[in-house]
Amino acid sequence: MLESCQNAQERWGGVHLMIDRWLQERAELIKAYAAIDDVSDKTVVQRFCEYLVDYVSAGHFEVYQQLTDEARAFGDQRGLDLAKQIYPRIEVITEAALAFNDRCDGGDCGDVDALSRELKHLGQMLHERFELEDCLIEVLHTAHKQQASAATV
Repeated sequence: MLESCQNAQERWGGVHLMIDRWLQERAELIKAYAAIDDVSDKTVVQRFCEYLVDYVSAGHFEVYQQLTDEARAFGDQRGLDLAKQIYPRIEVITEAALAFNDRCDGGDCGDVDALSRELKHLGQMLHERFELEDCLIEVLHTAHKQQASAATV
């Protein structure tokens, strides 16, 4: 997961400060996930949950809105259509992530075996989410970059 995050930063790192910050938050989330060696260590799980909530919130309330606004501003119907396809799945993953956080905040993470299974499943879902987000960023960035270049010529 960390390698794909680094690739995303290399590809889109200078596109927009908000996306840069968000990709950095993604890297921190992945590091926090990888640091969970012992699911009974509540401090490590709680740190992961903090990064998780920050990341999904930034995506939902900042980045996705900005990307959609840019697509509209550039008349990017392809990007808007892609967003309509991708956002519902991202939303499902967001809800699963927030439900995981809520359970842990509520103290319902005492069953180590269940927590371990749930973390593994959440990790798979996050990996899928990162791929979907990367696809969305790539399509929107490419279209907008080409349009911006054409406008300045």
